[in-house]
Amino acid sequence: MGKYRKILVAVDDSPTSMHALEEAFKLARCEQCWITVVSVVPAYEGDLGMTAFGNVVEAFRAPYEKALAEAARRASGQKVLVKPVCEHGEPFERIVDLAEAENCDLIVMGRSGRRNFQRAVIGSVTARVIGYGQKDVLVVPPQASIGWSNLLIATDGSRFSKIAERKAIEFAQAYGAELHAIMSVDLPAEFYGEAFEVVERLVQEAKNYLLQVRDLGERSGVSVKTAVREGIAADVILAYAEEKKIDTVVVGSHGRSGLRRLLMGSVAESVIRASAIPVLVVKS
Repeated sequence: MGKYRKILVAVDDSPTSMHALEEAFKLARCEQCWITVVSVVPAYEGDLGMTAFGNVVEAFRAPYEKALAEAARRASGQKVLVKPVCEHGEPFERIVDLAEAENCDLIVMGRSGRRNFQRAVIGSVTARVIGYGQKDVLVVPPQASIGWSNLLIATDGSRFSKIAERKAIEFAQAYGAELHAIMSVDLPAEFYGEAFEVVERLVQEAKNYLLQVRDLGERSGVSVKTAVREGIAADVILAYAEEKKIDTVVVGSHGRSGLRRLLMGSVAESVIRASAIPVLVVKS
């Protein structure tokens, strides 16, 4: 049984967004759900009087309308029904609002190459959609494929992570997936020398918590492989994902740091920024 009923895919004229759209088609077939495709025309900030060389505003809109037409063409070729929508305004606001209006429960977005994303991640549309929206967001890196057969839930025990844990278990149950759960213990270097017993205690607490996650999975008929690693959380998560050939990483939207909604949570942000595989950010 699918876990998402309606998917919203945000596109522009970039290859990365079209790749995410193609992957969303695959997901829609698996989930047997509907797709709404949106392209948002940002507010035109030029001089509306400068129209000597044609309709400047129409020319500004053209790439976004072209992206929608291309999305419809690709959908037709794959026999996927989509609803194209062209919006105007602040992109992240229009995407978040449309997801609510269309009652979508998942937003799929492409991610630019690592170098560009690292340079402007906080100001990116993707980051703001995650930070301000209430819907789950699946971020698809270039050339990555969406898969549910080998999943990793990265948790810190926060209430946001608990929501993500349940969602990961639901997916593992629905797809018969192998599920891994990981926690990291990350302390300043000076802590290790001065209070090694503190590190040991934190590692044991993490192991005990993951036993609860494993028990939660077992109650749903899902076997959960657990791991505790020492190091920076995002680095630990990504290294483990590569080691275990994970298909998709599942994370909560915020960690214990309690950052403002704009920032989505530093660990989730760092994982999305550097991941070579899709990352599902669970919000509800």
